[in-house]
Amino acid sequence: MSVVAVMALAAGLTVANLYYNQPMLEQMHGDLADWRVAYVPTATQIGYALGLLFLVPLGDLFERRQLVLWKCFGLAVACAGVALAQGGALVLIASLVVGIFASVAQQIIPMAASLALPERRGHVIGVVMAGLLCGILLSRTLAGFVAEHLGWRAMFWIAVPLALGTAGMVALRLPRSAPETAGTSYRATLGSLVGLWREFPALRRATAIQCCQFGVFSVFWSILAFRLEARFGFGPQVAGLFGILGVVGVLAAPVAGRIADSRGPRRVIAAAACISLASWAIFGLWDGLAGVMLGVIALDFGVQSSQISNQSVIFALKPEARSRINTIYMTAMFVAGGLASAAAMACWTHLGWTGVCTLGAAISLCCVALQFTGGKAASTAQ
Repeated sequence: MSVVAVMALAAGLTVANLYYNQPMLEQMHGDLADWRVAYVPTATQIGYALGLLFLVPLGDLFERRQLVLWKCFGLAVACAGVALAQGGALVLIASLVVGIFASVAQQIIPMAASLALPERRGHVIGVVMAGLLCGILLSRTLAGFVAEHLGWRAMFWIAVPLALGTAGMVALRLPRSAPETAGTSYRATLGSLVGLWREFPALRRATAIQCCQFGVFSVFWSILAFRLEARFGFGPQVAGLFGILGVVGVLAAPVAGRIADSRGPRRVIAAAACISLASWAIFGLWDGLAGVMLGVIALDFGVQSSQISNQSVIFALKPEARSRINTIYMTAMFVAGGLASAAAMACWTHLGWTGVCTLGAAISLCCVALQFTGGKAASTAQ
């Protein structure tokens, strides 16, 4: 469990780099005076999807600890690039590279699944995911505080030693993890992704459901800083504090994993879809700060419970291909997140908060429909 704790911490510290920008967007936009800054979250998530697609499959070919180390070094350099960037175009490019190397978190999760006993895999994944989720949510709190007192560039300078420190921790504590398919060519490994997608209906279903869930997650968090500034006059520090509320979702992660281990994941996934939809009803109908706070708790609880349960499904499909299966699942998820962030920005610009809530509710409704259609096939697959 000490090794699992280290993996959880490493996953959280690295994935946090994806989300530092979100509570600081208003400040970044004011400093650089460039409309392209609004699309920094989209660039970061698209970069993450590229890292998932082209770098994470290497975990099935090469020793995983070494890959994690190199990607942590790359992440440190990329964060320095954001801190030094002048102008919206350079910030977008550097943010894309941050996203590419932040995919190191998804190198760690298949490693945890490989180390776990089958009867405890859901719980172990839940613990590592709890660390990852803390990184996602508390990154906003940290970034909001730093931006308020030191400026947005300071946050990315702080991210450099955090990435290097993570590399040192990994070198000291993580075990070597030999790949199950060493000797296979990189080209063949990438080519096998299509075959895995076709082979497993459960993978396709889990991916589609979580694309919707992560889409609504991205819609909300991409717009939160703008909503709080426009409606309540709050700055980046308050926007970041909302991440603490989202930690309630972290509490759901190990619990969802245990339920998935003992009773099967489908019930958890169905309940999570309904909770996410309810959160958008709260956002849309309760026009006050308390409504935003309650909606955050419900949304993160639903999204993260679904994530853990879907991952317990996909990691049981083909043990020797866990990194590639995770690549398919997470790449699709973050492409969906990037597109949802862009759509949310367009809705905010032209339709305001009502348009954003309508978008979030529509995507959540698609998730519910996916979960409650084809029930017999889903039960067999999951």
